[in-house]
Amino acid sequence: MHLLNLGILAHVDAGKTSLTERLLHAAGVTDEIGSVDRGSTRTDTLALERQRGITIKSAVVSFPLDSVTVNLIDTPGHPDFIAEVERVLGVLDGAVLVVSAVEGVQAQTRVLMRTLRRLRIPTLVFVNKIDRRGARGASVLDEMARRLSVPLVPMGTVAGLGTRAARFVPGLGPSALDVLADHDDDLFAAYVTRGISDGRLRAALADQTRDGLVHPVWFGSAITGAGVAELVTGVERLLPPASGDPDGPLSGTVFKVERGPAGEKIAYARIFSGTLRVRDRVPLGDGRQEGDGRQEGGGREEGRITALTVFDHGGDVRREEAGAGRIARLWGLGGVRIGDALGTPGRSAGHHFAPPTLETVVVPGPGADRRALHLALTQLAEQDPLIGVRHDELRKEISVSLYGEVQKEVIEATLADEYGLDVTFRETTTLCVERPAGSGAAVEFNKKDGNPFLATVGLRVDAAPPGSGVRFGLEVELGSMPYAFFKAVEDTVRETLGQGLHGWQVTDCAVTMTHSGYSPRQSHAHQGFDKSMSSTGYDFRGLTPLVLVEALRRARTVVYEPMHRFRIEAPADTLGALLPVLARLGAVPESTGGHDRAGVLEGAVPAARVHELGQRLPGLTRGEGELETVFDHYAPVTRGPLPERPRTDHNPLDRKEYLLNVTRRVGD
Repeated sequence: MHLLNLGILAHVDAGKTSLTERLLHAAGVTDEIGSVDRGSTRTDTLALERQRGITIKSAVVSFPLDSVTVNLIDTPGHPDFIAEVERVLGVLDGAVLVVSAVEGVQAQTRVLMRTLRRLRIPTLVFVNKIDRRGARGASVLDEMARRLSVPLVPMGTVAGLGTRAARFVPGLGPSALDVLADHDDDLFAAYVTRGISDGRLRAALADQTRDGLVHPVWFGSAITGAGVAELVTGVERLLPPASGDPDGPLSGTVFKVERGPAGEKIAYARIFSGTLRVRDRVPLGDGRQEGDGRQEGGGREEGRITALTVFDHGGDVRREEAGAGRIARLWGLGGVRIGDALGTPGRSAGHHFAPPTLETVVVPGPGADRRALHLALTQLAEQDPLIGVRHDELRKEISVSLYGEVQKEVIEATLADEYGLDVTFRETTTLCVERPAGSGAAVEFNKKDGNPFLATVGLRVDAAPPGSGVRFGLEVELGSMPYAFFKAVEDTVRETLGQGLHGWQVTDCAVTMTHSGYSPRQSHAHQGFDKSMSSTGYDFRGLTPLVLVEALRRARTVVYEPMHRFRIEAPADTLGALLPVLARLGAVPESTGGHDRAGVLEGAVPAARVHELGQRLPGLTRGEGELETVFDHYAPVTRGPLPERPRTDHNPLDRKEYLLNVTRRVGD
């Protein structure tokens, strides 16, 4: 039997988890359909998920169809938990995007569809809630075509729309041929000359769906079951099964890590090639973005699989092995992280969505153990690598980066429920970045000009294109000194770039080592190694920040703030009142348009002002305005003083203070 790893994605409250429950019931995995309202769903297992009625963590369940076993992955719909969705995308064979027939296309719907298209993941669309009052049929289809800008193939129509008796009436309409012929000239030619059989049309539909060119659309209701059987048939016939050679070299990707009852790590991995067995020793790492800096020697860690389970008939079952195409839960990999490659590195775990753009300080409650809080937050960040934890030893503060206020509430509840820690948060602030404005170079030589470190380090910083991250290279020979010293410089460069001239992370730059030198290992007669006369990694780790910040000073850095693309749809006669408000918020309208009596404004607005814009909009549009925002890019800060971020390091910007902290000596 074939395998299919299927993702269920949607905007919040579209009915995604309810659809998952209906699919499990239809496949005979569950006797009773779980309810989000009653907190009895199979996939929302966290107490907080059941209390709030939202999905926070991705969950995997399995069910059999006639010819394929489906591993179904339920993902969060709320944008604050987009990191959970991101990790799932790299392990999918296909997806179902759920859209509410009442609310229609939402901002999150557009973000998800753009990403699915970019990754060429075959995607079906299920328009849910046709039984609800206010449900729309043809108009939702038109809205999806207009706002998602993707080729859609309706797989039928709706009867009894907006009533409990609403049902899906299957059947390909004339529009199917129009959409499919746009991607297949032979199909159009055959239609013109001799007509197209239903079989030929459905074969073309299957081929183009698997290639991610078109998206079939079903209408239905997860609550009543309308349209679900037809959707299941579409999943089985139109989506490609998992591929991979079980006898090939092992290659897999870890997309989720959780902690077991005893605190042990449990890794969720998709196996793309080969077979993973209990007691195997598995190389792991190298699947994350460049610059992770976990390993001192640059090699890959290994872990030994002590147990594994695979998903089958709604649960996970103990097995001795897991072959290509499977999703497995793995025990024994103590050093594993999300994004790790198992065996031969395969698909990259690169970022598909925006990074967090908000930050807040976690304030421990009365009697809270700061060390326990530090450990708890580190473990939470371990399970969600797009959430950064920042420690300020000088001020004894811990900050976390976030996507939104709901995520803050979830962290607060998780710390209370799972760790017994009572915390509050300070006001959320915006996370900026710094980019070099040009090029700058600096060098310090061993034993010269007040350099207290037994090391020579020269670095040049060059600006790089937006989105390129940080690259480190050498203009000196790799054999000119021990490799461990080069590694110490590179690791320290990446760490130091976490706080630029204004305290923000420095990105989109190339750092090149231009000078190197060291004092070889020396010893006195009849005595051991003389550390005071020989270079160590400490010397290179201590000197590199001073050289790097001087190079950054000469290159200069520009502070960039996160900008959101906004789309406002409101009565056309209210747009005039909106424009001056947008200007005061620093927003830049870039286009206007409209349909019927509604007007549309699109443009960019600073992320720090999005919340205020959302609060002002109802009063300016008679309560009829709709706002969509999504992170789009970073732009130079042009209004007001440059935002500064307090430093948490030894402050290499102040040489005397830095040397006092690092060497306990005052530089000349």
